[in-house]
Formats: sequence, C-alpha cells, structure tokens
Amino acid sequence: MIPGLIFLGLIVLFVLFLVGIYNSLVTLRNRFKNAFSQIDVQLKRRYDLIPNLVETAKAYMKHERETLEAVIQARNQAVTAEGRAAANPGDASAMKGLMGAEATLTGAVGRLFALMESYPDLKANQNMAQLTEELTSTENRVAFSRQAYNDAVTEYNTSREKFPNAIIANSMGFTAAPLFEVESKEERQAPKVQF
Repeated sequence: MIPGLIFLGLIVLFVLFLVGIYNSLVTLRNRFKNAFSQIDVQLKRRYDLIPNLVETAKAYMKHERETLEAVIQARNQAVTAEGRAAANPGDASAMKGLMGAEATLTGAVGRLFALMESYPDLKANQNMAQLTEELTSTENRVAFSRQAYNDAVTEYNTSREKFPNAIIANSMGFTAAPLFEVESKEERQAPKVQF
C-alpha cells in the first residue's frame, strides 16, 4: 500500500509540475501580448497626429502634393498592418507586415520633414511646432514600447525553448513570438523634426 501511495504522490507532483510550466507559459504569452498593446496605443497616437501634420503643411506646401499624399498613403497602410498585428501579436507574418509598413511610413515622414526645411513660414507656424513636438514625444514612446515588447517576447521565447518547457509548449500550441525589429536604415534613424 505504501509503494502505491508513493507512486500516486509522484504522479500528483508530476502533474502539478506540468501545470506549473503551462501556467508560466500562459503568463509570459499574456505579458508579451500586453506589451504589444502598449505599442498599439502609441502607434495609434502617431497615426492620429500625422493627418494633422499633413493638413497644417498643406497650406504652405501646395506644390508638394505628391509628398503629402505619400505620407497619408503610408499612414493608411500602417494603420491596416497595425490592425492585423494587434489582432494576433504572435503572428510572424502580421508583425513583418507591420514592420514593413512602419518603415515605409517613417521614410515618408522623413521626406516630409526634409521638404519642410525649405518653407520658413511653415517652420515658424506654432501649430506645426506643437505637432512636431508631439510626434517626437510619440516616437520616443513607440521606441520605449518596442523595447518592452521585445523584452517580453524574449523572455517568453526563452522559456518556451527550455527543457522540459519545450515539450509542453510544442504539444500545447505555444508558438514562438516574433520580435518587433527595425528592418530599414531609414527607420533606424528617428525623423528630424527640428524647428
């Protein structure tokens, strides 16, 4: 009878061990999804600022319609890609789409700011100065949120790859989460918003 109780006790301990691993993976997965939602908030703020920036610039940059339209088009593509990524931050293809759209948007905004340098009246506009300051602040928040997201993803991926966690992770559908990486040279450099 004692060997049976010992065997039963070992089985209970093993099941509790497996439940602990599963619960830690769930916690880490939820942590990286929450970290992505922080990026999501900052990106939405950024996307809301860009149309205001373009509208303010339109009055001064009538001959730069192509550049202004490129910024709005890039913004709209980024909003669409961000929606897909927000629906499932663990989907590598959605995250890759978001990273590509963000790179395009950053390049378009950078070109807009470069053109704005040749419009002194626009540079002196109080509304434009306020918008660029808010955009700069938002860019810093996005960078901080990306770092927190990547830290959470790294912790999750590391935990799911460790033994014996890998056995449970693979059998229970815990797939690797993608990092939010900067792919283009333009995106590695923050847009210059000096006035």
